[in-house]
Amino acid sequence: MLQYSAQQFISRRTMLRGSAMLGAGAFASTMPFASPALANAAAEARWPGVTNFVKGFVDEGKVAGMVATLGWGQGEAETIAAGARTFGDAGGVGPDTLYRIYSMTKPITGLATVMCIDDGLISLDQPLADILPGFAEMQVQREYDGPITRSNLEPARRLITIRHLLTHTAGLGYSIVQGGPIAQAYRENGLVPGQISNLPIAQEVFGGTPAGSLAEFADGLAEMPLVLQPGTRWSYSVSLDLLGRVIEVVTGKSFDAFLQDRILTPCGMTSTGFRVKREDVSRFTGNYFILGGLPVPIDLPGSSVYLDEPAFPFGGAGLVSTPHDYDRFLRMLAGWGEIEGVRVASEPAVRLATSNLFPDTLAPDGGFSTNGRQFGFGAGGLVGTGEAEGLFGWFGAAGTVGLVNLKWGVRHNLMTQYMPAETYEAQAEFPLLVAQDAARMMQS
Repeated sequence: MLQYSAQQFISRRTMLRGSAMLGAGAFASTMPFASPALANAAAEARWPGVTNFVKGFVDEGKVAGMVATLGWGQGEAETIAAGARTFGDAGGVGPDTLYRIYSMTKPITGLATVMCIDDGLISLDQPLADILPGFAEMQVQREYDGPITRSNLEPARRLITIRHLLTHTAGLGYSIVQGGPIAQAYRENGLVPGQISNLPIAQEVFGGTPAGSLAEFADGLAEMPLVLQPGTRWSYSVSLDLLGRVIEVVTGKSFDAFLQDRILTPCGMTSTGFRVKREDVSRFTGNYFILGGLPVPIDLPGSSVYLDEPAFPFGGAGLVSTPHDYDRFLRMLAGWGEIEGVRVASEPAVRLATSNLFPDTLAPDGGFSTNGRQFGFGAGGLVGTGEAEGLFGWFGAAGTVGLVNLKWGVRHNLMTQYMPAETYEAQAEFPLLVAQDAARMMQS
């Protein structure tokens, strides 16, 4: 699922003298303009690589529309947009267009979990079984994705912890990753990571009717064998969805209500949620599956699965958001928990969430890597190391990107809608072009 090129993320070398460039970028992003059209033109002139990238994807018919949102420190965001909400639609896209952000939900859920740690409700290395007793005696498959039989199971060598869940090292599976009997068992028991479409063919491809509630989801997951021993390997999973249930239990509030009260409302993310209101359909995009190079609609605004109440709030991939809203989340992180004078999370909580939280029991080759490059992992998102130090964020299954470099204060997110995300190199190319354009600004 994660096919992007890790070498291309913002690095110290690419960013040149970052502190000076940050000052120049922050100044440029707050300059007054006579009209939105002039502001857009100025943004395109400052970000030529990103502009050509966005317009190229639309002009070539790869996507219906695309929006890039770029910001520096606590400065206002700049937007570069092209195309429409759906193919054949006359309505353009912009900062308030609604997109399915899928797994870009994970860093939000991750921060919510760390806020519970900051509140003293849980601790980072606390066993999950303290909160959900059903996870006390887990079994693990000896053969990865092998049969679910007694002969292929062994006891877990250690208890799953909150740290494991945040970093995808709990040994849990994912119906979109696993194969064989365990994948089938996940689907049959409603342990699916989200919703894609109301179309029967999409249900068949992506599989499964979700459990009726987060409590049912957690109970069902506790009955499944783990696919790996806890604490040993990074393996993309439903762990962030399970953390939604942890938050419900320790706070006494529904997971979606906690997110709304503690993150979405204080950040000013007024268009972000697990459902799209009927009155907002005119802002909603279509989602497309690329089949033989052609975009096939799988979830259009007027008949979208997101118009209905979800089975439960999917903390791993359930949110719909806008470029403007997600930038506010990144801006809050860049402000170490504060945005426009509003303290959303404590600075220690943000520093913990965006730091490398891998357990010390990780196998030597058990971390998160892509294209030969190793990364750390924090609360639901990758953590840059070496030249990429300061980077935090994650990606979505429909081609979206949400990253912030906390060292340089650079925020950038990309919104579009196509699946599978690895069909194009958008998620790899976008961060690189952001870095290249930023370097040009410094040199000019």
